[in-house]
Amino acid sequence: MLDGLSHGDRPRFALARPPFYGDNKRLAIAACPRVFQMPATVPPPAAPVDKSGERVRRMFGQIAGRYDLLNHLLSLNIDKAWRRRTVKLVPPAVGMRVLDVCTGTGDLALAYHAAGDGQVEVVGTDFCHEMLEVARQKGATGGRESIPWIEADAQHLPFDDDAFDIVTVAFGLRNVADTDAGLREMTRVCRPGGKVAVLEFTTPRKQPLKGMYGWYFRRVLPRIGQLLARNHECAYDYLPASVGQFPQYEQLAQRMQAAGLSDVVFHPFTLGVATLYVGAKPTTDC
Repeated sequence: MLDGLSHGDRPRFALARPPFYGDNKRLAIAACPRVFQMPATVPPPAAPVDKSGERVRRMFGQIAGRYDLLNHLLSLNIDKAWRRRTVKLVPPAVGMRVLDVCTGTGDLALAYHAAGDGQVEVVGTDFCHEMLEVARQKGATGGRESIPWIEADAQHLPFDDDAFDIVTVAFGLRNVADTDAGLREMTRVCRPGGKVAVLEFTTPRKQPLKGMYGWYFRRVLPRIGQLLARNHECAYDYLPASVGQFPQYEQLAQRMQAAGLSDVVFHPFTLGVATLYVGAKPTTDC
């Protein structure tokens, strides 16, 4: 007996009997193989994206100088709105400590610093030296020299347990070689009762936007990116490939729960082009 079906029920996926066309059983039998015909070829699964630390560090080092320009151009500046909404949904309070890992050129860290009006301590970390240099320059020119920019791997953060009230990452978690290790480290350094927030690209679920987005992401964006920021690592081919193989929506929420977070929710932005995931670190008495 199949689950949910009585002996008298016929499962929906049961093989259908061949149709009979009057008394011409030969015609019916001849038609039968077409019902079960398999495709001649099955496309092989995509090769896993190379997310080795050395490759990713080298790739972002090569595009650091034009990273912000291309991000804003290719997203039509919508990425700025996504970061503002992240700060609004996971807001800092006076006296809080905020850590932004995989900070890149520091946009989300700078957004938190601005929202805290100088009364929130913000720290940015990244393992790519060239990207951090851009972040330092942006912080200095904007009067935000108080932000420390620390060169560190998200899988091995140089901080004590329970050190920050909010731990964030924007468009960087999928570049970490071990996603689960990165999530565990973010959870470890978050204090009990604090929040972990992950802003990441996702694939829209509904047509026709899903098809349009896929075409742009796979066909147009890599060509523009490579043209404007030439690099030997094909960074803008890596982008759609890494997004396509990264866990999304419920899958990433489950990974966050497995890392020790609770009450995980996600908020799709711009019809699902990007998604913010937020989880809380349980208090010790729970």
